Order: sequence, then C-alpha cells, then structure tokens
Amino acid sequence: MAETADDLSTPLGQKTLRAKRRFRLPFTFTQLLAVLLGLFLLAFTGFAIFNDNPLGGEPVAHVALREATPPGAKPAATPPSASEPVAKSAVQQAAPGEHKTITIIDGSSGARHDVTIPSDGPDKVEAEPTPAMAAGIDQRLLEKSRYGMIPAVAADGLKPFTAYAAEADRARAANMPVVAIVIGGLGVGAAKTTEAIMKLPAAVTLAFTPYGSDPAKLAERARAQRHEILLQIPMEPFDYPDNDPGPQTLLTTLGSEQNLDRLYWDLSRFQGYAGIANFMGGRFVVTDAAMQPIIREAAKRGLGFLDDGSAPHSVASTLANGQSMPFAKADLSIDAVPTAAEIDRALAKLESLAREHGTAVGVAAALPVSIERIGVWIKALESRGIMLVPLTTAMLKSKSS
Repeated sequence: MAETADDLSTPLGQKTLRAKRRFRLPFTFTQLLAVLLGLFLLAFTGFAIFNDNPLGGEPVAHVALREATPPGAKPAATPPSASEPVAKSAVQQAAPGEHKTITIIDGSSGARHDVTIPSDGPDKVEAEPTPAMAAGIDQRLLEKSRYGMIPAVAADGLKPFTAYAAEADRARAANMPVVAIVIGGLGVGAAKTTEAIMKLPAAVTLAFTPYGSDPAKLAERARAQRHEILLQIPMEPFDYPDNDPGPQTLLTTLGSEQNLDRLYWDLSRFQGYAGIANFMGGRFVVTDAAMQPIIREAAKRGLGFLDDGSAPHSVASTLANGQSMPFAKADLSIDAVPTAAEIDRALAKLESLAREHGTAVGVAAALPVSIERIGVWIKALESRGIMLVPLTTAMLKSKSS
C-alpha cells in the first residue's frame, strides 16, 4: 500500500521514515555499476595478456636455434680459433619446455636408460662457449667445430691417440701374453659409471657414449683415476629404428656429409679420449660406403678405432689398416650372458686366446655382476702369466707383431 502524507503526520509514520533514512546505502546504484565494470575490464585485460603463454609472468630461458650446416658449407659467422675456450653443447642448457626424453638401450646388456635432449634435436642447437677446459686436456689437440671442440692432430704431429693413451710397461707387454678389457656404455647412468671408474684397476679402458647429462664430468673423473677412455659413436644396427642407439646415430641412408656432421656432434661431447668405438652399428660397420668417410675422418684426427666384434663381416679392420690407423677388434663379449658363471667362463676363454695369439680383447657392460667378476679375475691374472694392459697397448702390440 502506498505511503500517504497523512501517514507521515502520525508518530508511527515519522518513526518509519527515520528508520529508512538511517539504513540508506553509502553509494548509489550507478557507483556500484561503475565498480563492477572496472573489475570486469581488469580481468579481461589480464586474460588477453597471459592467454597465449601459460607461464605468463614466469622466468623463461631462451636458446638460440639454427638449421644444421653441412660440413664445408660457409658458416653464418666467422668461427673462433682453436685457441679460444672450449665450447659446450647447448643441449644441456635448453629451457625445460623444449626437452624430450628418449630411451637409450645398452647394446651389450640390454639395459634401458632415459636421456633428456632438446625436442628439436641436437643438430639444431648452436654451441655456446664455456670459460674453462677440463683438466689434462691438451688444447693443441683441439679444433673448433660448430658444436664445440673436437680432436685434431697438433701442428707438431702429436696425436690424441698418443697423448691420451694410458701409461703401461710396453716393453714387458711385448714379451708376454696381454689382455685388454673395455667397459662400454658409460656416461648414461652416473652411478654405474662411477662404480666402474672406482672399482676397476686403471689398466681397464672405459668407453663412454655421447649421452647423459654431463659425460664430460664423468670422463674427466675416469681420466683422473688414470683410466684410458674411448668415445662410442652410435651407429645403425640391423633392426633400426626398432632398436635405436639414440640421437645423432650414423645411418647408412644418410650421405657422407650428414654422417660427418653427426660425427662432429658426437666428438664434441667431451675430450681426452684416445680413440672411438662403434656403439651398436651392426648394419653400419659392414657397409663400406658408409664406414669409409668415418674411418678416414677419425684417422685424420689422430684417433684409434675399436670394433666391438658384434658384426662378423665388419669392414672396419680393412679400412683402418688402409689408413695406418691404430685398430683392435674385440675377441668376445665377456657378459653376453650376464651371470657370474658365464662371465667366469668367458674370462677363462679370454685367457686362452691371449696365450694363443699373444693379445686378446674383451668387452663388457658396466653391470654390477660384470664389474665384480672382472675385478676378482684381474687380481690373480698376472700370477697366471698374463698381463692386463690398456687397449692402446694391445693395439700397438698387435700392429708390431
């Protein structure tokens, strides 16, 4: 019912009017509408700014990327000389959102390891300089590539094979049977790599893949313990790509320039190795056209080559001999069957081969059982008239015999 003037003239009407005036809101409807409109505009502006970036406002790392340049092509900028500080692959520096994880399969043991690399592939990542060189690396034996430093023969003729060969009594080795053991697949899995470095004698040669978060640090630690080291180059197996050695694998379907470019990336991952070895590669090492430029390049850079013996028809020996390159082929895989009993049988066979031929080479993975049985076997080896030597010593003895 509408309120009349007569109502307001009564005491009750006047009391009601005073109550209404007492509870009046401190702002008008127009003011409320203006506030709501302002909040809406603020929310809309924030959405427009951050909608395209889910990490809006968060720190972001930027990595310079470029297309791969084939060997021999003119670089975009004049490269620094070999005397400049060593370069480090930006593979280890890419932003978290630009990585992917792949699985590397140990060719000897079948063990699987997850490795993180840039999603666009390392062949598209520009190398960036780092301020220091690893201890004991001779800078005369380095050459600048677009991925970082790679091995080279010094101006005075000194080769990495000679400079980084482990010390050994070669005169004594020349007059008795010798055995060389190479533990491969290192660098992926810091724990197993460290176990091999610390538990095995210095005369055992250690072979590192180019993968892992920091292979250079582990390789430097191995050299600090006086181990001779090799770099394993991923090569195409027969069942590729079902069995994939990893990124930058050398393939029979690629041209020599592409494979050499991949080789340079592999060679740049760390330094201080006396030679290279195949990592898998059953199909690649039997393909003459694919292997020729790789062996020729490695020989030109003063490196030796170890064939792991997994491919009976490998052409590596013939090609290495043609380049007067230090070479060895593994006689057997010590832990092809990774049980203590079978490993002991393989080691006994290795002894027999050493007595028969004067030199024998065995390869193994860094499995705990392998390291344990090899360590036990080595302790009594010399008492049986056989000398454990680094791989380079075995290579030189085989070449002179």
